[in-house]
Amino acid sequence: MPKTNIILPNSLEAYNKKHVSLDSAIKNYINPGDRIFIDSGCAEPIDLTKKLIELGLRLPDVEILHFLSLSDLDYYETAGGIEDLFRHNAFFIGKSLRKYIEAGQADYTPMLLSEIPKLFKSGKMHMDTALIQLSPPDKYGFCSFGINVDIVKPIAESAEKVIAEINPKMPRTLGDSFIHMNDIDAFVLSEHDIIEFSYSESDEISTKIAKFVASLIENESTIQMGIGQIPNAVTQELMDKKDLGVHSEVFSDGIVDLVEEGVITCKKKTIHKDKIICSFVMGSKRLYNFVDDNPMVEFHPCDYTNDPFIISQNRKQVAVNAALSVDLTGQVNSDSLGHRFYSGIGGQVDFIRGAGRSIDGRPIMTLPSTATLKDGTVVSRIVPFLQPGSGVVITRGDIHYVVTEWGIAYLYGKSIRERVLEMINIAHPDFREDLLEHAKKWKYVYSDQKLPISIDGRISIYPEKYETHMKLKNGKLIKIRPVKPMDERMIQELHYSLDEKDRYLRFFTPVKDFRHTKIQPLVTIDYKTDMIIVGEYSENGEDKIIALGAFFKAYQPSLAELAFVVHKDWRGLGITKFLLNYLIQIGKELNYRTFTGSILLENKPMLHIINSSGYSLNLKKIEGNITIFAFDLTQ
Repeated sequence: MPKTNIILPNSLEAYNKKHVSLDSAIKNYINPGDRIFIDSGCAEPIDLTKKLIELGLRLPDVEILHFLSLSDLDYYETAGGIEDLFRHNAFFIGKSLRKYIEAGQADYTPMLLSEIPKLFKSGKMHMDTALIQLSPPDKYGFCSFGINVDIVKPIAESAEKVIAEINPKMPRTLGDSFIHMNDIDAFVLSEHDIIEFSYSESDEISTKIAKFVASLIENESTIQMGIGQIPNAVTQELMDKKDLGVHSEVFSDGIVDLVEEGVITCKKKTIHKDKIICSFVMGSKRLYNFVDDNPMVEFHPCDYTNDPFIISQNRKQVAVNAALSVDLTGQVNSDSLGHRFYSGIGGQVDFIRGAGRSIDGRPIMTLPSTATLKDGTVVSRIVPFLQPGSGVVITRGDIHYVVTEWGIAYLYGKSIRERVLEMINIAHPDFREDLLEHAKKWKYVYSDQKLPISIDGRISIYPEKYETHMKLKNGKLIKIRPVKPMDERMIQELHYSLDEKDRYLRFFTPVKDFRHTKIQPLVTIDYKTDMIIVGEYSENGEDKIIALGAFFKAYQPSLAELAFVVHKDWRGLGITKFLLNYLIQIGKELNYRTFTGSILLENKPMLHIINSSGYSLNLKKIEGNITIFAFDLTQ
């Protein structure tokens, strides 16, 4: 190890007696059979850890605890193939331990991140020695835990002995992030670089998912981003937001970008106004420079940052986390690949529940719709049932939003049938029919349940590009979008809202019921030939379809028939005219040349809309009490 030039302040000379060599730090403070904790993530005390590995053969039956190990150090190389020389126990599985846990040489303890400190504070798990990394002490004798406070501070406060690696390259972070030299039994001086961490560049799939997630994040929201490429990619899609806040167990460099662009201000936070709250960070030197002595950033132990009660006090708390697989009913697996443990529970449950209890909060789980196995086989991550051995990290009762590159599924408060349709809609199209067959077999959906099928026999893909918004004359904003299979109930409700006269004007007969067999064809359309556009209004968390406009392929090529329905409380606001113009735009893109339709003579509002459409009618005739019209879209 290179010689260090760290000199303690004169006021702290009394602590020089605690300065020991690396050999002494391990030999004199760790005994065979001890349980020791090694500081986590990017704050791992590299020099102490290397010496521990070097002396490992002298320390049989030592149990080593980690939260997340990110270094490339291999603890087992010096064990000489002795499987039971010592044992690792991880609360979250990092890359250096994954293969050893899979081989049965290390252990995994699944726990909510918020509850790990209690395990040690209560004495249920005794800790002999904590190996930690700190910033140099200030003139009062306080060292900062730096970029990692999470469980290390509570464990250091509970351990029998604390051995510190004091490193001037460790940032001095603020908040509940300090330990006094009095509480350190021994220290070594180091000057190695702090571990840096980076996510791979966002690919097309993670970018699409991130855009969907960003659409769910409103201005003045407080955000949490879990560990993973997709949560990290979301930060790149938030540049148009305003006054965001951060309350998260971890964040990376993307948050720095948002602060520098003025997107994150924390000025609208409900608690800890003006402050970014976190427990640890993982990133580059730029990130570490940002948090160094920065009053805007407060670090706290994870039994505070991850307490769902604390999290829920943030209005509009958004939690964005990554899953490995999700079943059709909304059960989320995030920590294992079948029987193979892969990562850990971490803070997902804490933040999903905290955001779920927050006023206007949004708990979001993300995942790509497929995965590629080692042999090249592509499998769906949206599955009929979780693979045997997979852990349910987020339960059906906790799930709200699930996002893939194919869209957003909202499951909270939905029946199993509704959930199945939502999940199939965001699965990869190649797997949707198989998922539906499983759902039918288990009676989760109607026996005749269909998916949108195009004219070529393939799944008809939802045309996201046609989603837009309309501001009404009364100032309200409605979402305009193509219909989806899961809209069946809302379409039924729209039609049942029509009185007898409305039904007569729309269907030329007072239709009495709108059962599944009648409505399903309206929500499982071929988007390449037909189009139904709905107007959706959200109020107090409830979504309602208040209008629809449609065209359907007619008996002649390039000819389509029009139809409209608007809820009686939403008429006179320009919705039908807007839908007509939008359908004309879409019709042109789908190579239609003519729109046609039939209107009862007494339906004067609809006649007025057609006559004032701006398109010359090339057909208008009256048969009995019905006006038949057609106009040319090519004008």
